[in-house]
Amino acid sequence: MTLRFGVIGTGAIGKTHIDRITNRLSGGEIVAVTDINQNSAKSAVEEYGIQAKVYPDDKSLIADENVDAVIIASWGPAHAESVLAAIEAGKYVFCEKPLATTAEKSLEIVEAEMKFGKPLVQVGFMRRYDQGYKQMKNAIVNNEIGEPLMIHAVHRNQSTSENYTTDMAVVDTLIHEIDVLHWLINDDYKSIQAIFPKRTTKALDHLQDPQLFIIETQRGIVITVEVFTNCQFGYDIQCEVIGEIGTIKLPEVPTPVVRKNAAISQPILQDWKDRFIVAYDLEIQHFIDSIRKKGYPEGPTSWDGYIAAVTSDAGVRAQKTGQKELIELKARPEFYPTGSKTSTSSLRGSK
Repeated sequence: MTLRFGVIGTGAIGKTHIDRITNRLSGGEIVAVTDINQNSAKSAVEEYGIQAKVYPDDKSLIADENVDAVIIASWGPAHAESVLAAIEAGKYVFCEKPLATTAEKSLEIVEAEMKFGKPLVQVGFMRRYDQGYKQMKNAIVNNEIGEPLMIHAVHRNQSTSENYTTDMAVVDTLIHEIDVLHWLINDDYKSIQAIFPKRTTKALDHLQDPQLFIIETQRGIVITVEVFTNCQFGYDIQCEVIGEIGTIKLPEVPTPVVRKNAAISQPILQDWKDRFIVAYDLEIQHFIDSIRKKGYPEGPTSWDGYIAAVTSDAGVRAQKTGQKELIELKARPEFYPTGSKTSTSSLRGSK
């Protein structure tokens, strides 16, 4: 079967999903779109030459019997209500992070999905599909470095927009590390602390940048994450896991090595879309393939979204208090098995 998608939100990320499903992936088709800015929705249909109906809002799109699955790529605070409406309608959901902006709303989604009785939701934590992270995961699972003891991670952006605020370092940036590191070591978090180093003069006056986070897990692993969103030089993602008998580090993205003017140089990527473009393709292809073959999505679950939301809430508290804040999760329901199955295969085909 071809999975018929409705897209809620036709901004930058929504349009890239329309593009990949229409032009690069197999098994999916865009049949409906909507955006709070109707001109944006209409232009997306025209830009990609798709036969899709433009709806005035998310509820009417979800109600379309021709829509099998919805991609939610709207403004973060609007995600939860769209997800809940889709679950009630029995539609599959691919929701960009965050699943919801609060732990309470994330838990409401978890409860709604369990009440429906079948997994419907996949959260867009694309780093699990990145080849480097998958190689690290396999090495840890195969005990190649022994028991993990520490993780050092870095998340750097060249610059931020004027509406980027101090708390967004957690809810918009750190949230990627929150999910992928939890998946990498399969260990729940225990606490988080935020430290504010000397502030860069390159940040806008209202923003504390950089920030350092210390996260402890239930098994005692200590994680440090540097979030530096105005580093100036590029988009830089780093991760190193220190084990009992060795270490493993996220590989650098392959870029050309240039020899010129008595120097050797290598460019650094400037945009997150370029850094994780293959991972974005793989996650949507896996969403399509798992639904077509298993009848439900196998990627990051609503429970993973809940874990990220609880940890994110604690991280924002830590920013305000300067103290170590506890991360307290509900007991994991049997409905959500430990660790979702991200695909380790390459793309199956293209149009």
